[in-house]
Amino acid sequence: MGERSSGRDESESQRLDRNLGELLQELRVALPGVQVLFAFLLTIPFNQRFAQLTTAQERIYLATLLATTISAVLLIAPTAYHRINFRKQQKGQLVYIANRLAIAGLGFLALAMTGVVLLVTDFLFATVVTVICTAFAALMFATFWYGLPMLRRISLGEDEEA
Repeated sequence: MGERSSGRDESESQRLDRNLGELLQELRVALPGVQVLFAFLLTIPFNQRFAQLTTAQERIYLATLLATTISAVLLIAPTAYHRINFRKQQKGQLVYIANRLAIAGLGFLALAMTGVVLLVTDFLFATVVTVICTAFAALMFATFWYGLPMLRRISLGEDEEA
């Protein structure tokens, strides 16, 4: 948890407040997506066509459901961490931990969304369409959620804040 200057005229406390506020705003974007996906996945087994899934599709469904669950746990965990440590002067630790939980949660969300693309396309279309759509989804997540941000971070150098 190395301390870095933000390049702003703010105290450490103000920087932590700003960092936490930014993180919470970002989580407010991601959480509804996780919730909708989770609700969708919970309703699938009650659909009459669920019985038509192959064993492989059932495994894809289970893996996708579990990835969505893990994503929800990781993205909501900062709330529990904050509530349990409220008024214990742990904001720096909260921001540090919550940032890592959010990154991991987004990774599992990307896996879950790719899994849904795989499941739906495999159920509805031929193998070639499934491979193309799933690879495209995975590539989009890898590029825009991780690749571009990591390239920028690397270009800034180790000692500069991204």
